[in-house]
Amino acid sequence: QVQLVESGGGLVQAGGSLRLSCAASGRTFSNYAMGWFRQTPGKERAFVAAMAWSGVRYYADSVKGRFTISRDNAKNTVYLQMNSLKPEDTDVYYCAAATTLSRMSINLAADYWGQGTQVTVSS
Repeated sequence: QVQLVESGGGLVQAGGSLRLSCAASGRTFSNYAMGWFRQTPGKERAFVAAMAWSGVRYYADSVKGRFTISRDNAKNTVYLQMNSLKPEDTDVYYCAAATTLSRMSINLAADYWGQGTQVTVSS
């Protein structure tokens, strides 16, 4: 089992920045690809970004150039730096862990999920 706890969400004005953090515990963090998804109530969960332990990253087209995913394997933590935020980025953001990067970036699935953190961008 892997437990994931997100933090860092909140309210920000359009054009602002937020950094989300996800602390992992349980099984060996470096064995997993880590990523972020987001979801609007009533809609399907959408892929945002993912990163393998090797450093390979994938991003959704909607966030390329604005969001950056990073991980600190020593701290068992993955981050999502979100810059130039737009009102359409408003969502609940979920941290995720998967055995392979493609499981998240292609299959849009994960093995473990956090509880979610709300990000609200005002216009």
